[in-house]
Amino acid sequence: MNQPDFSVASPAQTRAIAASYAVGIDPEVVMTEERLPFTLRQVDTTIDLHKAVDLRHRAYARHLPEFAQALKVPESDDTEEGVVVLLAESKVDGSTLGTVRIQTNRTNRLNMEQSIDLPDWLNDKSIAEVRRLAVAPGTAGRLVKMVLLKAVYQYCAQNQLEWILVAARRPLDKTYENLTLEDILDGRTFIPLPREDNVPHRVLGVETQAIHDRLVLAKHPLLNFFCYTRHPDIHQSCFAASLSPTMAMQSNRLTAIQ
Repeated sequence: MNQPDFSVASPAQTRAIAASYAVGIDPEVVMTEERLPFTLRQVDTTIDLHKAVDLRHRAYARHLPEFAQALKVPESDDTEEGVVVLLAESKVDGSTLGTVRIQTNRTNRLNMEQSIDLPDWLNDKSIAEVRRLAVAPGTAGRLVKMVLLKAVYQYCAQNQLEWILVAARRPLDKTYENLTLEDILDGRTFIPLPREDNVPHRVLGVETQAIHDRLVLAKHPLLNFFCYTRHPDIHQSCFAASLSPTMAMQSNRLTAIQ
């Protein structure tokens, strides 16, 4: 599947692109364009990865200081084949503002499956697990978070991943619930996850192709932001199947992570 180039598309092309990656989007609705005070791209060097890791550590240290000590270095998941790490950087000073990791089950089992038995109806589905969402403190934090999650949605839609799953601790689970994700397990079940320092997490998910319609039904204030706004500062690399450090090292673009 060819990756559409959002950065150079005309308004008419943008509408066609949007309709192609998200079922339910109305091609007659005029897309708007919005510039961001930061850029978002996929990590493809060790320097980039360590920028993401540093922010991740600092973000977790604010809430889980003991567990954050283990996040001072890249995790094994960061360099697995098929894993994508996104990085948001300020246009003003280049500082790291946000990061998120996307892992799919096309190559390996999802990280959460080490601790959770997913429902049988997900057995034959292509799934992306969203982990290690972290943003820098400050007034731009919510915007950075929403742009990261929009990029996750676009990545999954364009790579034909059927479901998006996330395991979230309190109160972060409300962020995903507010974006219409629902409990995958019966009830609002919180399960201690060994790889998350046994902190109870709630497993939520949404079918990628249903996101637009769910936002419409919810009369969600972020509908236009997610589905009808073009953000050229979300670089095309974000939607590539993988520019992960492991894949890059196989192409001799990176040295091994120490």
